[in-house]
Amino acid sequence: MIRILLFLLAFALPLAAQDLTGLARLDPAASSIRDRVQGLDLVLAISQPVPWRVRVLDQPPRLVVDFREVDWTGLEAMAQASSHVTGLRAGVFRPGWSRLVLDLKAPMAVESAGMTTEGATRVAIRLGPTTAKAFAAAASQPEPPGWALPKPAALVPVPPRGTGPLVVVLDPGHGGLDPGAERGGFSEADLMLTFARELKEVLLRDGGFAVTMTRETDDFVPLETRISLAHQAGAQVFVSLHADAIPEGEAVGATVYTLADAASDAASQTLAERHNRDDLLAGVDLSRQDDQVAKVLMDMARAQTQPRTDRLAAALVAAIKGAGLKMHRHPHQEASFAVLKSADIPSVLVELGFLSSQSDLERLSDPEWRAGMAQAILEGLKTWDEVEAAAP
Repeated sequence: MIRILLFLLAFALPLAAQDLTGLARLDPAASSIRDRVQGLDLVLAISQPVPWRVRVLDQPPRLVVDFREVDWTGLEAMAQASSHVTGLRAGVFRPGWSRLVLDLKAPMAVESAGMTTEGATRVAIRLGPTTAKAFAAAASQPEPPGWALPKPAALVPVPPRGTGPLVVVLDPGHGGLDPGAERGGFSEADLMLTFARELKEVLLRDGGFAVTMTRETDDFVPLETRISLAHQAGAQVFVSLHADAIPEGEAVGATVYTLADAASDAASQTLAERHNRDDLLAGVDLSRQDDQVAKVLMDMARAQTQPRTDRLAAALVAAIKGAGLKMHRHPHQEASFAVLKSADIPSVLVELGFLSSQSDLERLSDPEWRAGMAQAILEGLKTWDEVEAAAP
């Protein structure tokens, strides 16, 4: 299967000298830059598929490849045999995104760019000759829709609990150019979209929920946009759905993740610096506030939200266990997932299982098991909502 994404843009951001926390790792031994007749081939071998794009930049001419996110350790050991490339470097250019830059001796056109995700993950980019005029035109294209930061959300006032249905936003992980984990013809993106649709129906049939999904089809939705969509929907609960795979060791069963305390301060700082002010806190206008004020207000909101999030995670774990469904030996864990960083919405990420586990894959592909899990999540949400509605 070939997944192709080709964007030729002129928008340049500086590389940052900071550590990477890469989702994928470069395999330098299987990667290369090599000349061919009137052009060159770039092959990047990475440990797993991640969202990516390729573009050209001018003055001086460069090829830029952005990933979310690759650890470039060992880049200097990659085979380089091209007279067209005068420099090679990689780093971070914004939180969660890494960038590889090839300095070109002269303008070149991207003739093809693709990622193979069956078996070993490979990104192959072929460059060929072009004119300076054509190169400048390609480099002057604007940022494409879907890759720019999200527009400010049209915020919906959040009513107090105990009045009206519980507003739940379901977030099927991955999608589109980002299939997530893959095994045996199944992809995490497809499985989570199927489960999210089924869970939505279960919640709506109950009558006590209003449900929105961050994606209804196999589309790529940037992580920042998922948070924006939750605020736009007036979410009172955010549930992100995943089924990951681990390259080493063994993991089996469902896990409920909440935002790690250590990640909270960094989350506030990053969102304050990058995000549209209308998206940071529902009902609070931060458009005229500087980063430090926004961060303080988000810290205050998170201090109020975190105990509610912890109770939500506990309720879900109890309901899933109570239904007799397999859970990880550590059923509640913490991590710095980007989709959990909304300061004022109780947010959890539910790993329904691991595609690296054959037994989990069989469960995830079983409609009867999915129905049981959807019912357990329903019961967990109802239990939590009853407690929150009764709280002073």
